[in-house]
Amino acid sequence: MNNRLTRLADRIRTDIAELERVIYRIDEGWRRAKSSEDDYYLDGVALNLHGFYSGLERIFELIAEVVDGSIPQGENWHQLLLEQVGTELPGIRPAVISDDARMKLNDYRGFRHVVRNVYTFKFDPLKVGKLVDEAPGLFRLIRDELLTFARFLEQVD
Repeated sequence: MNNRLTRLADRIRTDIAELERVIYRIDEGWRRAKSSEDDYYLDGVALNLHGFYSGLERIFELIAEVVDGSIPQGENWHQLLLEQVGTELPGIRPAVISDDARMKLNDYRGFRHVVRNVYTFKFDPLKVGKLVDEAPGLFRLIRDELLTFARFLEQVD
């Protein structure tokens, strides 16, 4: 068994556990934001949504580096990385995530950009709420896909 691939599978599992905590924080922060109407909770939710996507992107980068042998470059590398992990590489690996997951993640990728480039007091609660509502189901889908991929890595000779 390839030690590097086994370590990657372990890292995927570890990061998934961390992301599960982020999903909890998103949900809890949103509950508090709605009950108190305190914009500071909305800011925290936005930051955790950013962390959710960024955590997944770190996993995708590791897969691209270790398994694929290349991480996309250029101005739109974030989008290209999503496309890369959503595509099967014949003879190398299956698609890491489904088309459905990739398309849904694209909204979070775009929101990550907003968090990094817009003043926090300009977050749209309706847009944040939509992402919050979809995050648990999307996380479950991606978690299952990543765990399947981790098992694939462990079976590679």
